[in-house]
Amino acid sequence: MTLIPGWHPMVVHFPLALVTTAVALLLAARLLRQERLAATLATVGTWNLCLGALAAMFAIGTGMAAAMHLEVSPAAHHAISLHVRWAMFTTLGLVLLAVWRGAGTAQESRPSWIFMIVLLGAFAALVVTGYRGGQNVYRFGVGVLMSADAGAP
Repeated sequence: MTLIPGWHPMVVHFPLALVTTAVALLLAARLLRQERLAATLATVGTWNLCLGALAAMFAIGTGMAAAMHLEVSPAAHHAISLHVRWAMFTTLGLVLLAVWRGAGTAQESRPSWIFMIVLLGAFAALVVTGYRGGQNVYRFGVGVLMSADAGAP
């Protein structure tokens, strides 16, 4: 029995939104010439990245809790397994990037190009993770409750 069902589908949108915003803000901070605006964007981008990494850890926890009692086909089990592996890899990358950016440099400093390339790679992994999660729901029906009269005309 799940204490509060359906947390994972709600929680996964936070890392997606926060990391997407962080990428946009940090890239803008890297590219803009105006120092004061770049410093503000870098600070807000750093906070979004750190909160996005924290939200990704929460999404992993809710996802693992949701998957504990699933009874699915072998194909769906394989798809869930791939999604979990991508999620763990992505979350680890986001946490390491958040530590790099949040504790390794001044938050108002412009991010380096190396940092931005790694961040874009982690963002791409986040997109793939989200896509795989969507496939679990829309292709395999994972987590979808079927009503008793769903087959009736």
